[in-house]
Amino acid sequence: MSSIILKQLEHLDPFILDQLLQDFQPLFQHRSYTKGALIHQEGHICNHIFLIEKGIARAFYYKDGKDITAHFAAEQTSITAIDSFIQRKQSRYNIEALEDTTAITISHQDIQTLLDNKPQYERYVRLYLEQIYIDLAERIEDLLFHSAKERYQKILSSNPSLLQRVNLGHLASYLGISQETLSRVRAQFS
Repeated sequence: MSSIILKQLEHLDPFILDQLLQDFQPLFQHRSYTKGALIHQEGHICNHIFLIEKGIARAFYYKDGKDITAHFAAEQTSITAIDSFIQRKQSRYNIEALEDTTAITISHQDIQTLLDNKPQYERYVRLYLEQIYIDLAERIEDLLFHSAKERYQKILSSNPSLLQRVNLGHLASYLGISQETLSRVRAQFS
């Protein structure tokens, strides 16, 4: 079982956790992606959640011909085009492997079938989706209320390895700043 799932569910009663793992385990598919591969392409419905075991991926979109990074996911985290996954509509986002990446994938259909048969698991899926919502809300607040320096400092303290693993253009667009501004901000921390 993926330690990603275990980490998010470790507070559960051991009996419930064991049953949950037994029922979800058959839904997992292990996939590998080479660096630069598109895991999901805009214009399509996103049918999977990707639990990153090794590597790093990013969700991005195009605006006025520019590539804008919306989210990074490294080991022990997940990524999907959540609006497309939930609403079953075409996605505006691409998901790209930034390194050779292995992931556990879970399909929307498999989750729905399991929940139809075992509705007691809806609470756990809801808790997982709530965490995605919280992460998105925090991201929006960072962009609206924090300076570029504060946003950079947050990454520096919460995920310093990200700074060595992603290119500066992707990082700058994620922070909502130009590469020149990113260079000036980085110089303040050297």
